[in-house]
Amino acid sequence: MMKKMFMSGLLLVSMLAATSMLFASGQQAQSGQAGGDKQVKITWWALSGGGGADDPRENIRKQIIADFEKANPNVKIDLVMLENEAFKQKVQVAVQAGTPPDLFHSWGGGVMVEYAKAGALKDITSFVQSELTSSIGKGALEVYSYDGKFYGAPYDMGAVGLWYNKDALAKAGVSVPKTWDELLAAVPKLKAAGYVPISLGAGDRWPAHFWWVYLAMRLGGKEAFDKAYSGKGSFKDAPFVKAGELLLQLKNLEPFQTGYLGATYDNQAAVMGNGQAAMELMGQWAQDVQVANSANGKGLGDALAWAPFPAVAGGQGKLTDAMGGGGGYVVGKNAPKETLDFLKFFLQRQYNEALVKIEGTIPVVKGAEVALKERPNHMAIAQAVANAGYYQLYYDQYLPPAVGEAVKDAVVGLLAGKLNPAQCAAAIDDAWQKERTKK
Repeated sequence: MMKKMFMSGLLLVSMLAATSMLFASGQQAQSGQAGGDKQVKITWWALSGGGGADDPRENIRKQIIADFEKANPNVKIDLVMLENEAFKQKVQVAVQAGTPPDLFHSWGGGVMVEYAKAGALKDITSFVQSELTSSIGKGALEVYSYDGKFYGAPYDMGAVGLWYNKDALAKAGVSVPKTWDELLAAVPKLKAAGYVPISLGAGDRWPAHFWWVYLAMRLGGKEAFDKAYSGKGSFKDAPFVKAGELLLQLKNLEPFQTGYLGATYDNQAAVMGNGQAAMELMGQWAQDVQVANSANGKGLGDALAWAPFPAVAGGQGKLTDAMGGGGGYVVGKNAPKETLDFLKFFLQRQYNEALVKIEGTIPVVKGAEVALKERPNHMAIAQAVANAGYYQLYYDQYLPPAVGEAVKDAVVGLLAGKLNPAQCAAAIDDAWQKERTKK
């Protein structure tokens, strides 16, 4: 998936020279001598950035470890850095063997839920509620919860939103759409002004599924998804069918560029980055991909801005509800209590800021967004994540793989005229019910 590939690419961002200065105060920030005199070992599995011997991800984590071990000499942290696919395989084997690492990377959502159900994770609810709720937003934290219990915490969470060309909207005489009706009304005006209203790479499928998911969120809110996921409702319920109806309402205005059904995400980014389109719905990486795919290698520059997905009249969801993804850590079932001391240490503001500067992440620790001051669009995303009471992980990542594929296929089928809204919702629900019967 392009969003994951590109985000991995962001991790090679430079600025390594500043690393050592960012940790000076961290060595004193938490000097609780975790665990007293008893020697404790913590295994920590994290994702590598593919930088070889000079991997910025590994360097920053080694520095944080050094700071923690200096303050807690009785604790030894064994860091293992793994490439994305190798990590997934190794963790799965460890979980199946009943020997998960003490602290390991997680995107939250479906895979984490399966590990929790299997008893591979430690319930750290009391720790999260007492130590993290004051510094990390409710929505972002809940990505690492299941059935009222917390198993980990995020350090990097972005959000999908409307990226728009300020010059295009100004020329067309339209404001940034805050409601679905305003978005629909803007389409003919943008076309009249000579712009593609919305750029879309439906050939890659996942960019298209963002539209349906956000509409379902705005219509049904968290309650609709929770009901469908738990089996108390279904993905055939009214909000999911209505989401398809609204998406067809937009499609029928012909807002997308010619050939959008076969276009890739790179095509979508190029149309936007070259100034041909007024808007695209995409995650926090959009600006960089636009630049990379633009003819001038610069993209839209200061003309590019970000806004939350519009509200839907009569919907149960809130404008502050956000969809996105990022990274965090979960705690293995056998982890010593000092693992939580280290997790809290890692989630200090100064380290969260450092990750922004070195890895290009969107920080979740309150105040750490100051590191984004030179990237105002990303600052807006960080604030949106912090204010989200309901944060939904991308459906194709939260749901089991087979169901995620069904979501993407169904949405593209809807746009291609092969499915109607009810059939789109039914196809998704059928895939989910089949998955549920396996368990």
